[in-house]
Amino acid sequence: MTSQANTDRVYIFDTTLRDGEQSPGATMTLEEKLQIADILDTMGVDIIEAGFPIASNGDFEAVSTIAKRARNSVICGLARAIPADIDRAGEAVRFAKRGRIHTFVSTSPIHLAHQMKKSEDEVLEIVIKTVAQARNLIDDVEWSGMDATRTPIEFLARCTEAAINAGATTINIPDTVGYSTPEDYYRLIHDLIEMVPNSDKAIFSTHCHNDLGMAVANSLAGVRAGARQVECTINGIGERAGNAALEEVVMALRTRADALPYHTEIETTHLSRASRTVSAAANFPVQYNKAIVGKNAFAHESGIHQDGMLKNASTYEIMTPESVGIKSTSLVMGKHSGRHAFKEKLKDLGYELADNQFQEAFQRFKDLADRKKHVYDDDIIALVDDEMGSGADRIKLVDMSVTSKTGGVHRCELKVAVDGAPVDVSLDGTGSVDAIFSAIKAAVNAQPHLVLYAVDGVTGGTDAQANAHVRLEMNGRIASGNATEPDTLVASARAYLNAYNRLLVERGAPAQGALAG
Repeated sequence: MTSQANTDRVYIFDTTLRDGEQSPGATMTLEEKLQIADILDTMGVDIIEAGFPIASNGDFEAVSTIAKRARNSVICGLARAIPADIDRAGEAVRFAKRGRIHTFVSTSPIHLAHQMKKSEDEVLEIVIKTVAQARNLIDDVEWSGMDATRTPIEFLARCTEAAINAGATTINIPDTVGYSTPEDYYRLIHDLIEMVPNSDKAIFSTHCHNDLGMAVANSLAGVRAGARQVECTINGIGERAGNAALEEVVMALRTRADALPYHTEIETTHLSRASRTVSAAANFPVQYNKAIVGKNAFAHESGIHQDGMLKNASTYEIMTPESVGIKSTSLVMGKHSGRHAFKEKLKDLGYELADNQFQEAFQRFKDLADRKKHVYDDDIIALVDDEMGSGADRIKLVDMSVTSKTGGVHRCELKVAVDGAPVDVSLDGTGSVDAIFSAIKAAVNAQPHLVLYAVDGVTGGTDAQANAHVRLEMNGRIASGNATEPDTLVASARAYLNAYNRLLVERGAPAQGALAG
């Protein structure tokens, strides 16, 4: 590759499966990662950072499997500036049609003093050796200076020049802690490209965190300064406050081409589906007012806004819902709808399910249609996402009865299947939900700490499905669970079990009593 600073093409580097999964509680299963990777590959993402191969056998398997499956995207594995990391990353991506090794090392004074405990000269030597090692394994090598925005530009320039000379084809300048402003970041990228004599031999990249809420703005400032790769995640998930949101970067470039005369190869009609899939896999609900893909992104309640929309949609919408894959809610599905109609509806909503997944989703749809007067598109989306997010759970709810009395006893009689074996528990609590959660803890013989519990309605009305969210913490690990049911208490129980199941996936331990301690 050669420098693209003088062109208008911007490469999209998605790190949902690596940086995004580092969000506390966002651990994904292999099947979920493969599904997300397939969507990213189909929608035109240029580079998919599929994981951190040295981190675990699971991460290595995910990267190597995605590398074998990808049809279009470059598949990238992350590696610290350590020889064993780089070898492992090279092994993981070697079967890709196009593979990349992304290696990084800290460069800021605060990191060198407190984390690396190295001098600038020692770090420079590490950069040269590890980039050269990676380039001997693969032609496409990316180098990152961690905490670049708090690094003196003179030293950053020396590292950048050395990395390019050693074989790096992409240079990433991360705002690791979300410290920068758009003006700062523009100046850093612009000046760095000007200072480094061999900068024309590499593509410069942005990787901005959102600690101050400026990740997207900083990324776009970097593009204006000459960067031609943007590193981002679906829904902006990631460590701490997250990363630049892919959908926001892409739609900003598309919608404001007058101010930002650059383009990507992303098929934007896949954005809504990608958002829903990542939300379901990570069990991270998308906030209603989230730009581009939030539930309210194309909703209008104000009378003035509604009046304008009825006269001309462009009065209050700068992009169409269809451009990002959002369709208007309809009421055409009901208890008399058959398999073919349901399958067509799923296609219309952006889902393609395997036969067993489809059968399970169809049965749940029929059950829902028997209990609910109107089945909206949002109901079907919630139902399918719920099925995809809990299909691999080892502990499942079989039956539950809750008895509550004002000022009296709240009791939950619970039956769960633990790896197929039935477990029955009856327990009291201070309220219905407390009784349910206490019964589950007794059934699995573990005491995870409840970090978050929330319930919202999928649609309006007293027959609306409840969407329950639970986040659990135990022994330093966090996992999130999500479930959708017409019954709020059942949704709460299933969400709690889903979160506990995810703790088991991360731990790889026996289901009952696995996390006690």
